[in-house]
Amino acid sequence: MNEGYTVGQYLVDRLHQLGLDHLFSIAGDYSIEWLNRYVTPSSIEIVAEVNEVNAGYAADGYARLKGIGALCVTYSAGALCAVNAVAGAYVEKVPLVLINGTPSIKKTLTFEQTGFSAHHFISGRETDQQSFEHITVATVRIDNPDLAPLLIDHALTRCVSERRPIYVELLEDMVDLACEPPRGVLKPARALSDQSSLEQSVAQICARLESAENPLVWIGVEIDRFGLQEKAMSLIRQLNVPFVTELLSKAVLPEDDAQFFGVLDGQASSAAVADLVKTSDFILGLGVWLTDINSLGWEPDFDKTAFVSMDAVKLGTYFGGQVALEHLIDGILAKQVAPKVWNPPEKPTYSAPAMGAADEITYQGFYNFVQQYIDKNTIVGSDASMNYFGSMLLDVPGPGGFVAQSSYSSIGYIAAAATGICLAKAPHQRVMVFSGDGGFQMTAQCLSTQTRFKLNPVIFVIDNGVYGVEQWLADSTVFHTDKPFYNSCVLHPWNYSKLSEVFGCRGWKVGTYGELEEAVTGALANSVSPSIIQVLVPGKSIPDNAEWKTQ
Repeated sequence: MNEGYTVGQYLVDRLHQLGLDHLFSIAGDYSIEWLNRYVTPSSIEIVAEVNEVNAGYAADGYARLKGIGALCVTYSAGALCAVNAVAGAYVEKVPLVLINGTPSIKKTLTFEQTGFSAHHFISGRETDQQSFEHITVATVRIDNPDLAPLLIDHALTRCVSERRPIYVELLEDMVDLACEPPRGVLKPARALSDQSSLEQSVAQICARLESAENPLVWIGVEIDRFGLQEKAMSLIRQLNVPFVTELLSKAVLPEDDAQFFGVLDGQASSAAVADLVKTSDFILGLGVWLTDINSLGWEPDFDKTAFVSMDAVKLGTYFGGQVALEHLIDGILAKQVAPKVWNPPEKPTYSAPAMGAADEITYQGFYNFVQQYIDKNTIVGSDASMNYFGSMLLDVPGPGGFVAQSSYSSIGYIAAAATGICLAKAPHQRVMVFSGDGGFQMTAQCLSTQTRFKLNPVIFVIDNGVYGVEQWLADSTVFHTDKPFYNSCVLHPWNYSKLSEVFGCRGWKVGTYGELEEAVTGALANSVSPSIIQVLVPGKSIPDNAEWKTQ
């Protein structure tokens, strides 16, 4: 045993080895000693957050770019506030580490055997751990220093292997106890495939690719989560076919590539993508997840679409179980399927539509206007709102340049996630996110953290006064009739731009395109704080590709 080495140091060292440079935290007496004595002197910077859900969203956004994210909270009152953020990371396969500072063994035993309670206790030693068992791939309680290395390594390996959250319960009296130092470097477990299933699946797909005249590759989010971008692009090049993405995987591969055609998301897709899908006689979905967000009133043709995801291959009535996505792509590449003869249409050159400086901003007009400010150095983020539709058709040329939590779709995610995205991005990149007004009200305190740490995202709050997407889902005819919005969808109005005075950043309120241009110019010139731009749009204005449901 190395008497100079402790459990607290072990956890810090393992996190840093996996690439963690920032830890999002909320002060709490059960975790504060670990933060002060071990994290503060390390190369991991503590990002003090304002609440646990914002910390969770920030860590989630950070992990999507860095490959791992972490937050540290205190027992029950803190940890249970983070449940929603952890659940979203679980659904969307985001490698997140929740470290929960926990009362000592003595306090736990005292409560359990005498009823004398320490603060934050609910019903004993397993309350928090059990709460997270269904939304993480590993939950460990560090209550023995000799077992600490084994338990920490197990949980972290599961995190980076399965790309999903883990829960680490760190007892306050464990952090200074001696343990063995780390051995070797943690790495993801190998992907496993059943050889027979793999060979049959490769044969099935290659046969369809060879016989198809107009095949199409549909790139899904697992290509990003498992770092398969280069292999996927190699396959697209070898086959010489067009490819599309889904909203969750938008810009996983560069959108300025000649073979990229657009985002396939049901009836919200562009006319060009809809026509391409209709004329394609075989679609190869690599890492695509079927959700109601990426089907949107459209029924996939399962007889002509192969879905390779969740370690399985589904094509019509064929099912191949235990087939890793990486191995499937390798198998198709090895077969050297003859490339198709495909002449891509010339892509139109973008030019900003003619809009009068005094014209009132519409939802679609905003997105037509903002496109000119998005280049290879821009990371775009969209919240669960009508912004999904507007941002879906934006041109985002930089690979990895789009973030949306579109499967779990927790309203309020993106503004808080921008904190983590800003810390994980490359120095030359700029973060620009689009939030609805209802969503922003849920996590508005993110401006405090971003200002404190001199982060500079540009946050557009589209202010239409309602939960527009909730109304659209429930009764979309409201947007083209005199019918009123549901009372439950009407928001209390905020003067969002004035929050800049509260938090010490910069803010603008705009209602015309001239004002919008001035605000964007000012925001992009602001490098030392967040910029909030309140964009006023009429309540019944919606993006063009959301109109299909209103008819």
